[in-house]
Amino acid sequence: MTIKAVVFDVGECLVDETREYGTWADWLGVPRHTFVAQFGAVIAQGRDYRDAFQVFRPGFDLYEERERRARAGQPETFGEEDLYADVRPAFVGLRSAGLHLTIAGNQTVRAGRILRELFTGDVDLIGTSDDWGASKPAPAFFTKVASVVPAEPGEILYVGDRLDNDVLPARAAGMRTALIRRGPWGWIQQHDPATAQATFRIDSLLELPELIAKANAAGN
Repeated sequence: MTIKAVVFDVGECLVDETREYGTWADWLGVPRHTFVAQFGAVIAQGRDYRDAFQVFRPGFDLYEERERRARAGQPETFGEEDLYADVRPAFVGLRSAGLHLTIAGNQTVRAGRILRELFTGDVDLIGTSDDWGASKPAPAFFTKVASVVPAEPGEILYVGDRLDNDVLPARAAGMRTALIRRGPWGWIQQHDPATAQATFRIDSLLELPELIAKANAAGN
């Protein structure tokens, strides 16, 4: 089967979350480098990233704190300046190759609005976990992706920075996968043997048009 559609995760795939991690450290009242160090340690231990917040504030509820930040005029946010430099040129290359493009990740309703402001016209579809009522890595999330993308699961390439949330559950759903090495998970998980299960391992989204073209040519 040829690859006909590409679906992108958001954080550390399209959006560099460095600024956002920093604002969470500020919100918690801890030095930014201390927060980032603990965040990385939690990931390296294979734990839920939300455990990092518990170190600094036991009982921390991420959903409630997001609401408090918004009420305080400090909502989570990102913009054009937070996009990785390869995002827009990669989209252009993939669309010129006739591929259907979707953005789908674990994001809030607010983040979904920002994504639509940034990318409406650049991609065919944008969906978030809050929109769909299903979050990665739950199979329901990838079932939803398969239902809204006009391609068979084996014709869909899911692109993300994480093994646990992106590559492995997308592969279990019958999709092909691309693991990008950037952000905390991308670097910390890069030596995990499970990376071999990714269809492609990349360092830039700009690698995708050629890789897909070659894979499709070989498949035919």
